[in-house]
Amino acid sequence: MAINLQKGQKVSLEKNASSGLGEILVNLNWNSTPVKQGIFASLFGGGNGIDLDLGCLYELKDGRKGAVQALGNAFGSLSNPPFIALDGDDRTGAAAAGENLRINGNQLPEFKRILVYTFIYEGVANWKQADAIVTIKYPGAEDIVVKMDTFNSSNIMCGLVLLENQNDQTFSVEKIVQFYRGHSDLDRAFNWGMQWKAGRK
Repeated sequence: MAINLQKGQKVSLEKNASSGLGEILVNLNWNSTPVKQGIFASLFGGGNGIDLDLGCLYELKDGRKGAVQALGNAFGSLSNPPFIALDGDDRTGAAAAGENLRINGNQLPEFKRILVYTFIYEGVANWKQADAIVTIKYPGAEDIVVKMDTFNSSNIMCGLVLLENQNDQTFSVEKIVQFYRGHSDLDRAFNWGMQWKAGRK
C-alpha cells in the first residue's frame, strides 16, 4: 500500500516511538526514452533523452541554508550538516534505482524545512515524456507517492515536495508540483533568500 499525495495535500510522517523517524529516502524515477531524432542529433549528444536532476533546498534551525544537488557537486552529508545526502547522478533515467535523496530523520530538531525539487539539466522541457514520480520511504510506514501529473510547462524547474518540521516531532509533507524558470525563481516563490550563480557538473 502507498499514500498517493494530492496537490496541496499535507500528511505527517509517522514517528516510531523507539527509533524516531530514521532515514527518509526520497526517490525520483523517470522515463527518459527520447523521441525519434535524426542522426546528427545523436552524433552531437542529443540522443540521450532527458536528464532530470533531483535536489533540495534546506533551511536549518540555526539559520544555515543551502542546496543539495549534483550541480556544483553539492552532494551533502547524512552524518554532518545538512544531514541530507544525494546518492548520485543518473544522467539518463535508465538506472533502475533512479536518483535518491537521503534525509537523516533522527536529526529532525536540526531542520526547519526542506524543499525537494527536480530540474531538467539537459533535454527539452517535456515533462509528460519524462513521466516522473517521487516516492518517499521511511521505516515502518507506507510509502508516500508524489506523481508529476501536471505537464503544461516549458519551464525547466519543478518544486515537488515541501517538508516542514512540526514541533520537533515529525515532518509534514506537502505536494507542490509547481514549475519555475530556474533556481532563483523557485527560491523567491518560497522566500528562501539565497544568492544564485550559474554552475555545471
